[in-house]
Amino acid sequence: MMTPKTGTAAAGTNAFPGRGHDHASCVDEAVTAADRICADRGARLTSLRRRVLELVWRSHQPVGAYEILDRLAADTGQRAAPPTVYRALDFLLEQGLVHRIESQSAFVGCSRPGETHVFEILLCTSCGRAAELPGDRVTRAIKASAAEVGFAVERQTVEVIGRCRECQAAAVKSQD
Repeated sequence: MMTPKTGTAAAGTNAFPGRGHDHASCVDEAVTAADRICADRGARLTSLRRRVLELVWRSHQPVGAYEILDRLAADTGQRAAPPTVYRALDFLLEQGLVHRIESQSAFVGCSRPGETHVFEILLCTSCGRAAELPGDRVTRAIKASAAEVGFAVERQTVEVIGRCRECQAAAVKSQD
């Protein structure tokens, strides 16, 4: 079960929101958190940055910069320049409001916005959704293994590819 305010998964529960999930509440919570975080830091959440954040949170599927450009064009009837969207995404990354999915060159909303933390991203190959999990244990294991061979970890990205609970259940049902 997802905790309502943070979007993080409780231990032993499904990290992915259900199919009937209200994405609008996720968008509202993300924007409210972004407003607070940016105000606290003296950072400027422009209307474009806010709209890009809304588009990232529109679903729990990773979204690429060019898809964001297309959605912005559909909303406004005007095409934004790619560097504009990349600068907005860079700002959102710097403020800890989104995460980059390295393997897909895409972005997802951060469930613990503004907080420095390690995480793992679960990516469902069936439905395309992504979920963020706390990555403390995995990070400690990676750092310990790296230290054994004299390597100092500076940055890591852990992306786990598989199928969410709902997609596994749907696959079993289709086999029946």
